[in-house]
Amino acid sequence: MDPITTHIESLIFASDQPVSLKEICACLREALEAHIQEEEALSHIDTLRERYAGDHFAFELAEIAGGFQFLTKPAFHPTVGVYLKQTTRKRLSRSALETLAIIAYRQPISKSEMERIRGVSCDYAVQKLLEKELVEIKGREEGPGRPLLYGTSPKFMDYFGLKSLEDLPTPKEFKEADFAIGEKAPIEEEVAEGRGTAEEEE
Repeated sequence: MDPITTHIESLIFASDQPVSLKEICACLREALEAHIQEEEALSHIDTLRERYAGDHFAFELAEIAGGFQFLTKPAFHPTVGVYLKQTTRKRLSRSALETLAIIAYRQPISKSEMERIRGVSCDYAVQKLLEKELVEIKGREEGPGRPLLYGTSPKFMDYFGLKSLEDLPTPKEFKEADFAIGEKAPIEEEVAEGRGTAEEEE
C-alpha cells in the first residue's frame, strides 16, 4: 500500500473524532513535507475504504460529520451496544432523549417551542444535552426577548454516525418497538433516587 495511504490511515485511526480532508492535507504537509491536494488525498481515502469494506474487518472507514472516521460496521452494532450498556454509567434520561429528538428534527428551535411540543419544562434536559455537547446554541430568534435557538452539534453527528441531518430516519421508518428504546440507549442518564429534580416530576 502507498506510504501516503498508510499515513492517512494512521491519522484517522489515532483520532477520536472525524478528521476533515483539510486537516488531513495540512497534517501531511507538515509531517511529511508532502504537498498533497485534496483530490489526491481522496484517492488514498478511497483505497482505504475499499480495503476495509471486506468481510474480514469488523469496522469501516466512514464519512461523517464533515470528516472521516473508522466506525464499527452495522452488523456488529448489537454487540457493541450491549458492551456500552454494561459499561456506561451516566446516560441520558428518556426526557433528554425526547428533547434531543425534537431538537434534531425541528432545529433551530427555541426552548419555549420544545416545551410547547413536549408539554413540560425542558430546562433540565437542555442543560444535560449542552453539558454532553450533543446540542449547541445556534443563535437567537427574532422576536420578543430574542430567545436562544438550539441545534445539534458535530458531536451529535459523530455519536450517531450521521454524514448529514438528511441521514436521520423519517417518522415513517420507525417501528413501534423503536419508541421504547429510550431507556436502553447508551447515552441515557439515570437520575438518582430521591434527587427531587424536575426530571423526576416529568
